[in-house]
Amino acid sequence: MYDERLTVPRSWWLLPVALGFSLALIMLRFSAIGALVGLVVGIVAGAAALSNYGSARIRVVQGSLVAGQARIPADVLGTAHVLNPAETVAWRSVKADPRAFMLLRSYVPTALRVEITDPADPTPYVYLSTRSPQRLADALAEARRGGRTS
Repeated sequence: MYDERLTVPRSWWLLPVALGFSLALIMLRFSAIGALVGLVVGIVAGAAALSNYGSARIRVVQGSLVAGQARIPADVLGTAHVLNPAETVAWRSVKADPRAFMLLRSYVPTALRVEITDPADPTPYVYLSTRSPQRLADALAEARRGGRTS
């Protein structure tokens, strides 16, 4: 079992506050009440958007890899490659295949690239930003072993 949520860095939570103050300044031209409404709406909308962006999850459950909206059976997953920070940047930019499934977050410095072995699937690999690439690779290996014995 593996479960990871790709939450945004703590410093990013200042962005909704900045958005709220910006809207408050814009609405101040109309009234003080408008500025207060702009402040509240900006903070709430910014926090909701940031929370949604940081809610991406990677899980290995019931013999499947669940990454964001994708659910991939472990038996079609091939070799997992743990990527260091330099390889992470390369695989999400110059080495990236447009057919690949990518769940990436630029603020996560490491990733895991897992080959797809299903000949009917045009997706060559899955790229997953993860803070614990080795743990995820181990969980996928365990899920593949478990899938073969059941």
